[in-house]
Amino acid sequence: MTIRSLLLAATLALPVLFGTSGVQAATSTTAQTKYPIVLVHGFMGFKEILGVDYFYQVPDDLRKNGAKVYVAAVSQVNSAEVRGEQLLKQMQQWAAADGVKKFNLIGHSQGGPTSRYVAGVAPQLVASITTVGSPVLMTSQDADNSVNDLINNYASLTQGFGSFVAWISGQSKLPQDVEAIKNFAAEVNDFAVRFPGGVPSSYCGLDGKEYQNGIYFYSITGAKAKTNGWDLSDAAMLESTTPSDGVITVCSARFGKVIRDDYPWNHIDEMNHIFGLLGKGAPDPVAFYRTQANRLKLKGL
Repeated sequence: MTIRSLLLAATLALPVLFGTSGVQAATSTTAQTKYPIVLVHGFMGFKEILGVDYFYQVPDDLRKNGAKVYVAAVSQVNSAEVRGEQLLKQMQQWAAADGVKKFNLIGHSQGGPTSRYVAGVAPQLVASITTVGSPVLMTSQDADNSVNDLINNYASLTQGFGSFVAWISGQSKLPQDVEAIKNFAAEVNDFAVRFPGGVPSSYCGLDGKEYQNGIYFYSITGAKAKTNGWDLSDAAMLESTTPSDGVITVCSARFGKVIRDDYPWNHIDEMNHIFGLLGKGAPDPVAFYRTQANRLKLKGL
């Protein structure tokens, strides 16, 4: 368990070593949504480091296909509520500067609860939320299988590593508070009560509403912990008796309209890292984000 914890901390930030990113001119309107898309990173994530995106190659592809894209920068190690307040402040600034009325939020991992917080406290700014490998309801087993052991057993290391990622990504002023995330599962379940939009009626349920109170809700998740032997992140993924992406169980991730909950991806594949390495024959994660943008476009969002 201890080795896995350290590997997980490393692989969540390891993508900074690989690849480059550049802005490309739009070549199609496939992803040209009415409202801009906001990509929200997960625990120990980042906006970009040295030109490398957390959502590897995704922002450029969306822009190339007509989308206006913002990428959030929130705390690497903190509660979803604190991160949600940071996201809300950025959205308000973007709205004021660019005349934007609403946003389509896409959140990976803890980026899902972070986005749902904003929808709960400022629904007028949110057109849709799409969660990717994000917990919505969690059992004690879910908590044990997530990053819970890393957070609780290596608190100082976790906070220090979060501060390092914030610094190297140019966001050193973002507060890191490992104590605030030690009860992550409890916060997730509390959010299900406070912000019920899209939440199924029971754990593992498939009856989450696609549309509620003016906001559309969607989710996807991977369901395969080990996907490619050449991918260093595979070593950090935990195989379990219930389907999961190696960090978040499928049952925990079901939210709103479930587009698909059996992608042959692990938790890191979902944001197209590391190196974009996938299992043989696995679909391209970048194509998912483009397709989801097109789905939102066709909904008039």
